[in-house]
Amino acid sequence: MADTSDVQTAHAQEKALGSGSSATAADAAGAEKTEERSAQHVGGAGKMRKPVWLRVFGHDITAPFLLLFLSLMLFVPGQWTIPPLDRDEPRFTQATKQMLETDDYIDIRFQEEARHKKPVGIYWLQAAAVKLTGHGPDAPLWVYRLPSLIGAVICVLASFWLARAFMGPAGALLAGSFVALAIITGVEARLAKTDAMLCHDHHCAGGARAGVAERPGTQIVAAELPVLDGACGERAHQGARGAHGRRFDRCRVDGFSRRAAWFKGASPLLGAIWFVLLVSPWFVAIWIATDGTFFTESIGKDLLGKVGQGQEGHGAPPLTHLGAMLGIFWPLPAFFLVTLPLIWRERSSPVVVFSAAWFLPSWIVFELVATKLPHYTMPLLPALALPVAAALLDGAGTHTRTWIRWIAAILLALPAIGLAVAAFAGPVFLGAWPSPPGVVIMALGAVFAIGAASRVLRGRAIHAFPAVILTAICVAVGFWGFVGPALTPIWVSPRLIQAIDEIPGCADRQTREVVTSGFHEPSFIFLEGTRTRIISPKGAAEFLAQFTGDDPGICRVAAVESREEPAFGGGQGDWSCAGGAKKGRRPQYQWR
Repeated sequence: MADTSDVQTAHAQEKALGSGSSATAADAAGAEKTEERSAQHVGGAGKMRKPVWLRVFGHDITAPFLLLFLSLMLFVPGQWTIPPLDRDEPRFTQATKQMLETDDYIDIRFQEEARHKKPVGIYWLQAAAVKLTGHGPDAPLWVYRLPSLIGAVICVLASFWLARAFMGPAGALLAGSFVALAIITGVEARLAKTDAMLCHDHHCAGGARAGVAERPGTQIVAAELPVLDGACGERAHQGARGAHGRRFDRCRVDGFSRRAAWFKGASPLLGAIWFVLLVSPWFVAIWIATDGTFFTESIGKDLLGKVGQGQEGHGAPPLTHLGAMLGIFWPLPAFFLVTLPLIWRERSSPVVVFSAAWFLPSWIVFELVATKLPHYTMPLLPALALPVAAALLDGAGTHTRTWIRWIAAILLALPAIGLAVAAFAGPVFLGAWPSPPGVVIMALGAVFAIGAASRVLRGRAIHAFPAVILTAICVAVGFWGFVGPALTPIWVSPRLIQAIDEIPGCADRQTREVVTSGFHEPSFIFLEGTRTRIISPKGAAEFLAQFTGDDPGICRVAAVESREEPAFGGGQGDWSCAGGAKKGRRPQYQWR
């Protein structure tokens, strides 16, 4: 498998991919055109020619710009229209908000509760985003999401860089596109938490390792990405997901290829020393601030606790990740099925060995760990994208069995069709009106998906790629930009905030005092403010009873879930919002 369009990397590719193509210094000037005409499928299956769009954009200068444009098209819609997604995202953003409010950038807290679960780096990045955009702690949510957006874009570009160690820019463009198109990448790009930044760290480290693996004499201290590790402290915490997936890839490649000389090129000792120097200041500071509690909670409970048992209801049996990847890695699994025969035939090539050494051991560990969340396997995306991209350029799909092509076509079309149907049926089921632009755009995406599936059935799978890109763009714009925000029944916290704003005399969030009973979603705390208290129904009633109305600028509001109304003494409905007005009245506002 090879992408031989890049003359400057032809020698490296014929070694890595075993395609047998070559270009000497004497004829280098005309090699690109000649190879483009005569590049053959592995095994001499016939001649193939790259699609026009790959010949136009498959270059080291144009490809990164195309990937940047594609990433923004896929990741930007919904950044400012989708409310905070409970529960992890608002926990992160609220902790960052409190850092900004208190100027304490060492200890991590959610209201009064110590949040000794994740390292500090992501909070610092979110705080930096708030300050650099000129906002304060009450910055809109999209500002807190900026680090995740940037991290996801770098994930895509780093995947291109990683792939260039094994193939030319056209193949690397395909590999980077697979990472950008994956559903899980788009989701994490819109969540203000660690995973997009952690993934970008992983992919950059993988690119450095790939460079060392293909050029054993190279010395790359940055193979461990110590700068990001030191700032984020992610390696120190993300053991099963991070350290396992990244630190031991080099050992696995050694085991697969039976050579270890290139290990020296990673400068592991120097990298480890640099890492320790960078993370030590915060480690010491958080040790002093929490008397060591951070490490016992973060490592002893949050990390190791996930290995033996499913935490927070996220336990699942082995092979759960494999099934989940069929959906969250879309459209990559469909192309993987089509290219699998060719990948297996070239299983001894360095790109396949490197990818297998990356994917298989990590996937096994993820399946054995009791706690399973879909985004855990996100760092494995490039490991699948690399061999698939190389195989696509070698014409994979032409001679694939018909039943395999049918399965791949279904995997391509079914998610887009299902989302198009859900774009209309979902709001109706919830009692809301569907978003007309969203429904139309999603339906258009389904049409493109059917077109892509038909191309897979007819021959070379690479010809389906443009339609897949159009499908992904339509889904991103249609769902995140229109359909998602229109699902108002599921966005409880924003609706509750709006209901409180409409209470006479309670529109000013700086002067009103709000408590909630029964409704404990972190998104409500983030949107309403740090002063919001979670109390019992009886406490909520006493909170309102204590209001005298002496201060005309103060308004008290209690939001009580319907299940807690008997204890509170309120009315009926899903929620009871009780507001104390300026003159001491305590009118009841029923909100549904």
